[in-house]
Amino acid sequence: MKKKIFALLILFGAVLMPAAAQKFALVDMEYILKNIPAYERANEQLNQTSRKWQAEVEAINSQAKSLYTNYQNESVFLSAEQKKAKEKEILDKEKEASELKKKYFSPEGELYKKRESLIGPIQEQIYTAVKTVAEQRGYQLVLDRASDNGIVFASPAADISNEVLAKLGYSK
Repeated sequence: MKKKIFALLILFGAVLMPAAAQKFALVDMEYILKNIPAYERANEQLNQTSRKWQAEVEAINSQAKSLYTNYQNESVFLSAEQKKAKEKEILDKEKEASELKKKYFSPEGELYKKRESLIGPIQEQIYTAVKTVAEQRGYQLVLDRASDNGIVFASPAADISNEVLAKLGYSK
């Protein structure tokens, strides 16, 4: 019986030892991104483009509303054919706005593609730097404290954000 308990304790210890030896670290991606000027420039460029495209969509929507208002005011004076033509014109303008909005802002749209081309390389550099720091320091797991609401407390010693920034060439 004692041999079984002893064997179980050894087995239990062998299972827990690797778990205790694992090292982890935290990074704050928001903090890292805010300290990379290229990211800030890319983000501003995306915001400007987004505002420009949104203005285009709103202008077409405004034209559609104007057409509709005119249609309502003139409808009593229009023949059935003219009404149909005006209704088609309004629907076409609304469809144009909808298609433009989809072209620019859908998940496969131009804004997404532009974001990928501007921010994707920056994110790849950050990932490479995090991976390098993690491998150098022997971390098996690196968590993003900015995106994980499950982290209630973490020791500042576990945060490698400044090391990642230094690896990228941005000292803090």
